[in-house]
Amino acid sequence: MTPSIADAIARAEKYSPFLSGLIAREQQLVDAIDEAVADPLANCAVSDETLPAGSRLRIERRRIALVTALGDLSGAYPLERVTGILSDFADRALDLAIRTAISERTPDAEPTGFAAIALGKQGSHELNYSSDIDPILIFDPETLPCRPREVPEEAAVRIARRVIELLQRLDRDGYVLRVDLRLRPSPEVTPVALPVNAAISHYESAALPWERAAFIRSRAAAGDMELGEHFLRAIRPFVWRRSLDFGAIREIRAITRRIRDHHDTGQVLGPGFDLKRGRGGIREVEFFAQVHQLIHGGRYSELRAPATLDALAALGEAEWIAPDEARDFAAAYRLLRTIEHRVQMIDDRQTHMLPNAPEKLDGVAGLHGLESGDALLDALRPHVERVGAVYDALVAADDAPGLPNDTDRLAERLNAAGFAEPENAIKRIEKWRSASYPALRSSAAQNALEAVLPGLVEAMSGAADPQAALLRLDALLAKLPSAINFLHLIEAEPALARLLSSILCHAPTLADMLGRRVELLDGLIDASALDPMPDIATLAREMMPAERGADYQQLLDHVRRVVNEKRFALGAQIVAGASDPVEVSAGYARLAEAAVQVLTTAAIDEFSERHGKVPDSELVILALGRLGGEQLTHASDLDLIYCFTGDYASESDGEKPLGAVLYYNRLAQRVSAALSVPTASGPLYEVDTRLRPSGAQGPLVVSLDAFAKYQRESAWTWEHMALTRARPVYGSESARKAIGDIICDVLNGDRPARDIAADAAAMRDEMAAHKPPAGPLDAKLLDGGLVDLEFAVHVQQLRHRTAFDPHLGTAIESLCRGGLLPEALRAAHLFLTRMLVTLRLVAPDAKPPPEATRALVAHAVGEQDWDGVLASFDRTRQEVRACWQAVRGEAENGDEA
Repeated sequence: MTPSIADAIARAEKYSPFLSGLIAREQQLVDAIDEAVADPLANCAVSDETLPAGSRLRIERRRIALVTALGDLSGAYPLERVTGILSDFADRALDLAIRTAISERTPDAEPTGFAAIALGKQGSHELNYSSDIDPILIFDPETLPCRPREVPEEAAVRIARRVIELLQRLDRDGYVLRVDLRLRPSPEVTPVALPVNAAISHYESAALPWERAAFIRSRAAAGDMELGEHFLRAIRPFVWRRSLDFGAIREIRAITRRIRDHHDTGQVLGPGFDLKRGRGGIREVEFFAQVHQLIHGGRYSELRAPATLDALAALGEAEWIAPDEARDFAAAYRLLRTIEHRVQMIDDRQTHMLPNAPEKLDGVAGLHGLESGDALLDALRPHVERVGAVYDALVAADDAPGLPNDTDRLAERLNAAGFAEPENAIKRIEKWRSASYPALRSSAAQNALEAVLPGLVEAMSGAADPQAALLRLDALLAKLPSAINFLHLIEAEPALARLLSSILCHAPTLADMLGRRVELLDGLIDASALDPMPDIATLAREMMPAERGADYQQLLDHVRRVVNEKRFALGAQIVAGASDPVEVSAGYARLAEAAVQVLTTAAIDEFSERHGKVPDSELVILALGRLGGEQLTHASDLDLIYCFTGDYASESDGEKPLGAVLYYNRLAQRVSAALSVPTASGPLYEVDTRLRPSGAQGPLVVSLDAFAKYQRESAWTWEHMALTRARPVYGSESARKAIGDIICDVLNGDRPARDIAADAAAMRDEMAAHKPPAGPLDAKLLDGGLVDLEFAVHVQQLRHRTAFDPHLGTAIESLCRGGLLPEALRAAHLFLTRMLVTLRLVAPDAKPPPEATRALVAHAVGEQDWDGVLASFDRTRQEVRACWQAVRGEAENGDEA
């Protein structure tokens, strides 16, 4: 026997009547205690099969209690080992009880159709020394063994009651486990065992917020494990919601407040302190982790750890909570749970309270190896104070004062918040409070509204035009089918409320998106939402559903959710002044290219299941226009050309073979549909394929040979101009190189000789006649805007066969260095791009935005004020106009290319 075990036995005999009795009763086990501690479940098992199952389990339970206690007291077991042993035994006992109950009734039947779902500490493998278990018992009427003429519902209840009896019966050997079934749905009216489909229906439609938190720590623990896993898979969307449910968060916070209010005693550290429910106690550590898991776990599966210590580590590593909070809470949890075990070991009582009597508190300290109760309190104090202080801040998030109902007081509050016309704001707020909109008619919605109004008013007070923000919020609320989750979200995240206010005040494009899909706000919770968009490979990985086996439609929905969230976040970066619109433009392009790659691959996989693949052939996608140049705006179309490699006369090898031309034309239609057709998760992109060979009259897809022949022999000047920004965005490296080589040859002269400047001038005049500017700030179509700049660049590229780079800025740099364009066009390109990208969000009609928004535009384009914006816009257009006029005027002999 090791010295540490011997010391543990001595302390147990001195301070714990329960353990002392077990030591005397299980002397043979104590004599081999080192071996028992090494493998407790095996060495505590009862091998006598003649004993009834209940008797065997009761003997095993007392042995497990002794060995676990000595392993804990000696330091051989860390907390996770202690709770793991107790949880594993509970699983084994519950499983044996289910099997016994079924076999007693139907001896020849397989023990199927009945399962126990572990919740609480059993579910997370964290059972304490004298814990209840809190299972939900479910059954499948189709597979549950029944006696003749017995209905499954009656059989299931009888099995459940026998399970409880086997575990809870008390005799000279003690008991096995106390069973608490009150966590099942509506326990006051439902039977002790529930049909699985009824249980699923409850959690999909009628569950309460606290039930969602309970299922963070759920698992199939005993009985028919396949049935249990099926149930948990079915309700997973209820537990881990991608759209954040802050009503559940508020309910979890409220539970702690009610516990503090109800349990007046035991809240303050000292004799009688409640280690579980007290301020700074075990439950506050658990709820702190669970609140953050509920907020972020629907989107980040790595945070779904059932065990509290694992959850804290994951949250801290991902920095959803401060790393020092994760570390401090973990240390507090270990000590609190360990002392909880000491209290329970003394008399095998399910208690969480430190004793009030000084001598008994000294006994708990002595069992733990400390000299006195005061020393024990001193050890606990820094941990309890730290947890209490941090959790106080979490609870206080629900305690903001309400907005006055009295008209005069409300007017004072709004006036102080910067509302120039408070009477108009009051009318809107009174309209919301009168439940005029469908989204605000329920009592829950009204409660959520009242909770969020103070924070909204505060957030809008920081906007340049609070009244405008309020009016757009009113329009948003009018469109919503339900406002509860939206209101809870902005209540829980004050910084998000301020950003929302700016979006509503300044960005009608984003406000309209929110009106259609309010869950887009969820993406702004992420700390990285205002960071630059990651690379294409990272985005593509994020667009793949986390759930294995997701079908094609689920993939389309998931990609739309990701793209729309990130597109919304990119727009928010401009509104927040967090990013250069030029970089945002590049982010839009990376996002679109990732979507093209993911959805094209998915469309190919789905199409090939029936039609196979064309041997030695593949689809290639060429991006032109803004996608080719890697600079999209918020609402840009995708200009695409589809080609295929290999022999056009080939045939696919699937169950329904198709000739190569028909195969790829149908496949390309699938790809275009995948990119453009709206689903339940919203729209994605408009796809424009009119730049393909022979335009809208030609086939959707052509072979590379046909593409090359067309470009070399038949393409018009405007098509070659478009080709200067062509870039392959889908296909193997060899396929991309092949089409890239064709483009390079064509641009460098393998094309008909034409008067490029004259053709371009005629085309620009045609555009001006049929597509006039949208407004006085149309940075694209106005005379001297981006279209004129692009025409000047492309004409010079083709005439001089140089500076071919899809990225317009890089091409301009090269042409300026070669003296083919004036230096002023470098800055002109950047300024006009910033104007275009920004105004697509804040003034999509290209008219001057409201006064309050003009400062935002000035910041985005790098000017001091609105006058500076207008002066730079006018000067830039003059420079671009002069350049374009000079280029188009150079149609003279020798310039054809």
